[in-house]
Amino acid sequence: MSQKISVGIDIGSSTIKVIVVESLREDKSKPRVIGVGYAESDGLRHGYITSPEDAAKALRRAIHEAQKTSGYKIEKAYFGIGCAGLEGVVGSSILELGTKETVVTTSDIEQALELCQNELNATVTRNREVLHAIPLSFKIDGKQIFGKPQGMSGLNLEVKAIFITALSQHLNSLLETARLAGIGIEDIVASPIAASITLLSKSQQVAGCGLLIVGSESVSLSIFENGVPISVEVSPLGSRDITNDLALGFKVSLEEAERIKMSRPESLPYPRRKLEEIVKARLEDTCDFVHTTLKKIGKNGLLPAGILITGGGAMSVYIEELVKEKLKLPAKKIGIKFDGETKFPLNDATWSIAYGLGMIGIERGGESGGDFNFGGTFIKSARSGFMRSLKKLGKLIKRILP
Repeated sequence: MSQKISVGIDIGSSTIKVIVVESLREDKSKPRVIGVGYAESDGLRHGYITSPEDAAKALRRAIHEAQKTSGYKIEKAYFGIGCAGLEGVVGSSILELGTKETVVTTSDIEQALELCQNELNATVTRNREVLHAIPLSFKIDGKQIFGKPQGMSGLNLEVKAIFITALSQHLNSLLETARLAGIGIEDIVASPIAASITLLSKSQQVAGCGLLIVGSESVSLSIFENGVPISVEVSPLGSRDITNDLALGFKVSLEEAERIKMSRPESLPYPRRKLEEIVKARLEDTCDFVHTTLKKIGKNGLLPAGILITGGGAMSVYIEELVKEKLKLPAKKIGIKFDGETKFPLNDATWSIAYGLGMIGIERGGESGGDFNFGGTFIKSARSGFMRSLKKLGKLIKRILP
C-alpha cells in the first residue's frame, strides 16, 4: 500500500499545535493521527504574531515533540491563520462570454472570479491579501444556476463570491515565523475553514449553521449555507477576558481564576451569583458579536442547524444557554470526530484546526496547492498577487460550488 503523510500547524494565542496524519491510498476512512506536538505560545496577541522570533522558538518546541511522537521528520506543513482581522468580503461581477452563445468552461469561471476580485472596492482590500475566493452563486444571462455552470451556454456569466482576506502584516509575520523555525509552508488556510472540515457535517453546512470558535484571545464565526461559507468574521474577544475579570472580581491569581472558569459553579467556594454575573457579562459580548454578524448578512434567527460552539474557551457551562436565549437559535457544543484510527486520544476540539489542515494535505497528496474535495465541495487553488510572489511556498485555495 502507498502511504501519504501530511502535517498541520495551528498557531494560537495560548498554544501551538502540530499534528502529523497518515493515510493509505487504498483506505477510504479519514487519515489517522500518528504524531502530535504541543507548546505554549509566545509572541502572539489576539491570534496574530507580534514577535516572529519568540513564536518561532515555541513552534520549534512543538515540532520537535511531533517529530518524536511520530518518527517523521517535519520539513513542511499546512498552516492555519485565524487571527483578529480575518474577514470575508462579498462581491459580484459579470463576464461577457462573447457576441453569440458560448459554452461555459472552468477557465471562464476562474476568469469571472478574477474579475470579481479585481472589482472589489479598494477600501476593503487595502493592506489585505485574499486567501480564498469562494463562489456563492452563478447566473447565466441573468438566470440563476443551481450547481455547476460548466457545460451550459449563454452570452454572459455572473458570479457572486466571498473573498476571505487577512491583513498583509499578519501573513508576513506568519511567513517569517515559519522561516525562522526552518519549516516550509505548503499552504496557508483560514483556520475556520480548516476547522469546519473536521467539526461540521455536510447536512449542517447545507441547511445553514454557524461555527463559533471561542479561543483564548479571539472568537471566530463562520456561517455556512448550501454547503459553503457565506460569512467569516473574527473578533478580538476571548476566554482570557473571563479569566482576567474573575481574577479582579474575586481578588485571586490568574491561575486560580482559570480554575474557577473551567469548573462547575456548584463545586466552587465562591458566591455563585457573583460568578455567574462575571462570566455571563463577557459571554454576552460574544453573543452580541454573533448577533451583529447575523444581522449584517440577513441571517438573524435563520439558521436551521443553529450555532455549533467549540474551541478551548467554550468550556463555560453558560454558553449554550446564553446563545439560545440571546440569538433565538438552537445551540450546542461540539467536539472533534476522529473516524480513522488514531494513536492519540484527541477528543479535545482545540485540535480541530490542525487536524483539518492535515486532512487538506492528505487530500492534495502532499503537493503545494492543487485541487481537492471535501464532502462533495470542490476546492481549487486561488491565484493572488501574494501567492504569485511566493510560488515556492505553495498556493492558497478557493472553493467552488459542488
